[in-house]
Amino acid sequence: MAPACANCITRRIAPSQRCRYALCLLFALLLSACASSPPHLEKLASIPPLTYQAQTLTTTDVTTRVHTPDLLAVDEDMRQFVATYTEGITSRRQRLHMLHRAVSGRASLGVEYDPFAEGTAQQAFHRQTANCLSYANLFIALAREAGLDAQYQWVDVRPSWTRMGERVAVRLHVNAVVHLDNRDRFMVDLDPLPARDIAGSQEIDETDAQALYHSNIAMNALSREVIDEAWLHAVRALQLSPEMPHLWVNLGVVYRRADQHEAAQMAYLQALDIDPFERSAMNNLMVLSELLGREEEQAYWQSKVDGYRDSNPFYHAWLGDQAAEEGDWRMARLHYDDALNLDPGDARLLFSMGLIYRELGQPKAALRYIEKAMGKANLYKEQETYRAEYDAINRAMLAAQ
Repeated sequence: MAPACANCITRRIAPSQRCRYALCLLFALLLSACASSPPHLEKLASIPPLTYQAQTLTTTDVTTRVHTPDLLAVDEDMRQFVATYTEGITSRRQRLHMLHRAVSGRASLGVEYDPFAEGTAQQAFHRQTANCLSYANLFIALAREAGLDAQYQWVDVRPSWTRMGERVAVRLHVNAVVHLDNRDRFMVDLDPLPARDIAGSQEIDETDAQALYHSNIAMNALSREVIDEAWLHAVRALQLSPEMPHLWVNLGVVYRRADQHEAAQMAYLQALDIDPFERSAMNNLMVLSELLGREEEQAYWQSKVDGYRDSNPFYHAWLGDQAAEEGDWRMARLHYDDALNLDPGDARLLFSMGLIYRELGQPKAALRYIEKAMGKANLYKEQETYRAEYDAINRAMLAAQ
């Protein structure tokens, strides 16, 4: 319902914006949520060994075989690149825009998006391809070299659903944020998400970024059925950031692929210990219980998954979107009523409801909801979009009088 965000790389963010964690690969059954629990370091010591294809790996192998690179290291070519485009510019805002154009512009570095282009800042710079995490590495490294305050940001993406109401995939996304002063922050992204897909964001530190780097490698290896490599990097990710629940879910998926079902269950339960609402852990426990023929456990986790779905406003918004696609605007309104009852302050839900009332021929109600959306919007780009739609409806209503 809500329009996609403009194909911009740099967006200004209102200072009131709040949020959570993320990463850029797309995986079935993998999800993320933020956690504020105490460190779970004691669980790291008891991670079960991986036994697969006549070999056994322990955490000692992680120490000896897995290297964590400096994601933000710059070389002389990168320093010269920054100097060429930013030297002598005193305005930090202008420096930021010049650097962004230099990195993204085809006439200069021209970095292009590749979802599998994992790597450090140096690798992304010389390869000129990047996924969301490696692009964040690149831009943050260059921005800091240019004297800018750049940080990692995890973007929490709304879950997606099938027509049967089952969640099938979750996108995890990371980008960069540059602070210019106490009020202005600019989000820098190689592959911007549609505004309607963003549920929130939160800055994360370099250790978390390293953990996500290893998690990406683990999931890439898992997709190629290289189970030992997947396990080594999944464990290394947890050694760096044991409080990220989705990293425990990823480890559980690796164990399940290796037919170590009890170890998989331990990892999923650990994710829920950190975040009791970790929906991907619930989903994976349901799948595991069904696989093992544990009917009572399967029914229990199925009820948890269904409860999460039904209590999630984005699920009801998704149902509304399906109804809107079929031209059933009355049903769309009913589903968005349910969504707003669960989250009455979400700007995108409010805006979508305004569009529904526009289609229902009720412009006054449409203006009321869009005005509420403008008051709740965090991104200035969203505010501009909502204002444009508000003005268009208002003009049409006045012309019809």
